[in-house]
Amino acid sequence: MSGSAIEAALAVEESLAPERGLGPAVDRLAPLAGLAGLLGLWYAAGLVLESVPTYAAFAGFAPGPALATFRDLIATGEAWRAAGPSLARIGQGLACAFLLGAPLGLLIGSSPLLERALQPPFQLLRMISPLAWMPVAVLAFPTWDGAIVFLIAAAAIWPVLFATAAGVKRVDPVWLTLARNLGAGRLSALRSVVIPAVAQDILTGLRLALGVAWIVLVPAEYLGVTSGLGYAINDARDTLSYDRLAALVLLIGLIGYALDAALGRLAARARWIPAT
Repeated sequence: MSGSAIEAALAVEESLAPERGLGPAVDRLAPLAGLAGLLGLWYAAGLVLESVPTYAAFAGFAPGPALATFRDLIATGEAWRAAGPSLARIGQGLACAFLLGAPLGLLIGSSPLLERALQPPFQLLRMISPLAWMPVAVLAFPTWDGAIVFLIAAAAIWPVLFATAAGVKRVDPVWLTLARNLGAGRLSALRSVVIPAVAQDILTGLRLALGVAWIVLVPAEYLGVTSGLGYAINDARDTLSYDRLAALVLLIGLIGYALDAALGRLAARARWIPAT
């Protein structure tokens, strides 16, 4: 490269340096700006509730009383007592969805004939709201916890299944051919090639499943249980404790956000590159 070309390249790089310096700062500030905007909308909605006589009874939804009650929930430990049973049910439901959905996804992704046979019934079942199974769950399971775990699993299995199947279909056939040429059997190739290659897809499916399950959790806990976030929401509504209700909604959002972020980080790191 000539000296003039190098000088021109350095000049361009220096001209872009300030913009590059702003990049990380903007990336860090953008989420905070989004959260500030959401808080501003919440504050404005609280002002409307306080100023309109028709909605005055719902003034507890405003940020002031809601955040004060949220602080009390954290300080007294009531937040963790409510969240603990819900997190246990979510964990069990996601575990069931993973244990059923991931193997089925591996089978469907590796067999075009099986995919054509199972795609219509699975799509039909996927379109049924998990809450529509509530009467069946109550009859089929001896405990309320079992029924809730079933409803969560019924909602969470489909993202895991279809994400896993899509990941298997994207596996490069050259990797499988190479594994067979090196003497690997079907199970060995599945363990050493396919599963590591689709790990990111499985975790992405679990992340999507978590979002669906977290939405289903609250109405599912309206069943006969006396614990959990859904029960606490229902109790706050029945007692007209709108500040507590808003605080619980905030707690649900924060826990869900934290769980989603954790699974997102795991999925981002689960990238497999075959050895060459």
